Amino acid sequence: MEFMGYRRPDGSVGIRNHVLVIPTVVCANQVARGISQNVKGTVWVEHQHGCSQLAPDAAQTARVFIGHGTNPNVFGVVVVGLGCEVVRAQDVAAEIKKQCPYKPVHCVIIQDAGGSYKAITEGAIEAHKMVEQASLLSREPIDISELILGTECGGSDACSGLSANPALGEASDLLIDAGGTSILSETPELIGAEHIIARRAINEDVANRCYATIKAFEDSANAIGVDMRGGNPTPGNIEGGLSSIEEKSLGCVYKGGTRPLVDVIGYAEKITKKGLIYMDTPGNDIEQLTGMAAGGCHICVFTTGRGTPTGSAIVPTIKVASNTAMYNKMKDNIDINAGTIVDGEETIQQVGRRILEEMVRVASGKLTKAEILGHNDFGIQRIGPTL
Repeated sequence: MEFMGYRRPDGSVGIRNHVLVIPTVVCANQVARGISQNVKGTVWVEHQHGCSQLAPDAAQTARVFIGHGTNPNVFGVVVVGLGCEVVRAQDVAAEIKKQCPYKPVHCVIIQDAGGSYKAITEGAIEAHKMVEQASLLSREPIDISELILGTECGGSDACSGLSANPALGEASDLLIDAGGTSILSETPELIGAEHIIARRAINEDVANRCYATIKAFEDSANAIGVDMRGGNPTPGNIEGGLSSIEEKSLGCVYKGGTRPLVDVIGYAEKITKKGLIYMDTPGNDIEQLTGMAAGGCHICVFTTGRGTPTGSAIVPTIKVASNTAMYNKMKDNIDINAGTIVDGEETIQQVGRRILEEMVRVASGKLTKAEILGHNDFGIQRIGPTL
């Protein structure tokens, strides 16, 4: 099976050809937005980070920026900084260029440019050039084995573990069988199901890291004197029929299918292996999606029972409904209905095949509902306090 993608000079593959405008500090958000809004064909993100961060947080924030800039779905990058922040725009731009020498990368410093208007003008001129260059590239046939899938669930309900999640697991298995890669994440939503994932590990080291990662997440909540079960499942999950984090986890884990677990990696770390990978992320939808995009995933399939509009600026996000009632109610946001499994009209295997086929169409250029709506959700996981 093949899709039509963009082959990059270093051999990597993109399914989109975005020019990304990314601020390295919250103070640069409005200039980044101004640049993108002046140049058709660009996308941008906003966030609350980049300054007053301790070293571990600053390093993680920078890794997220660099990961987005180096994601193969991105053709070129305009990095915008204020000039006095902890996470320096110059360093982020230099690292993107170091890892991807073929990409056009331009750095705008607002204080050096002489203020917002001049910084927007400088960035818009460079972004304009990148969009023009990007428009000259053509798609070509690429084997599905090069596709990296990010899996996600949000706004889960009692049907999620019966229909949408196992169907996504089936699509994940089909992709891995074809030689591709699939990412399972959402650490807090694996609590209570860690033994199911760990026993599929390819060796003892991977199994031990799986257990340790999930335990560390719960321990971090206990260390500040709170029980994470007070925030998860959410009120919406409970209204949808879920009773506990363990029950939610047993449904969540279905997204990872049944194939062997080959590696466990940290938040926003680069995805380098084939097969099923577990990335340590929060359960928060936006922070999780941002981490997988920074790791290099091409496409995300997002299952939901309650309904969600979420979408990444650079990673096409396909929504899968767990029940027909919600699908009919939120067709503006939802791409696929897996509620047909609960309705008795299709099997998990049939919907899994439909998800895979939709992934190929989207990888070849079809827009997801979130892309049509222009969603550019972006959130970075915090480790420690803000200074």
